[in-house]
Amino acid sequence: MAKHRPLSEDALLLVAQRFAVLAEPMRLRLIQALFDGEKNVTELVAATEGTQANVSRHLQTLTAAHVLARRKEGLQVFYRIADPTIPKLCELVCGSLEKTLTRQAGHFEAAG
Repeated sequence: MAKHRPLSEDALLLVAQRFAVLAEPMRLRLIQALFDGEKNVTELVAATEGTQANVSRHLQTLTAAHVLARRKEGLQVFYRIADPTIPKLCELVCGSLEKTLTRQAGHFEAAG
């Protein structure tokens, strides 16, 4: 395993802010909906089953944090994942959770 050097207090604050942005289920649904490419707001509302106002608010937060990027085409706004590490991070976290849940399910099956 590679040795990591300690982060400065400012860097730790930035990391904590990034995780805080991602620590919201609707934002994770929006990111997940964008894994296969950009979508407009209407498509994201349908994909997440959120309200237009709620989805727009979360898209604004994700864009301000540079997690997503947006482009305007006529009256439509399209969003895409701007940070290429986000899908990798999601895969890492989801894979870890899947392994943990599989182990826990095995313990329940063995006990039953």
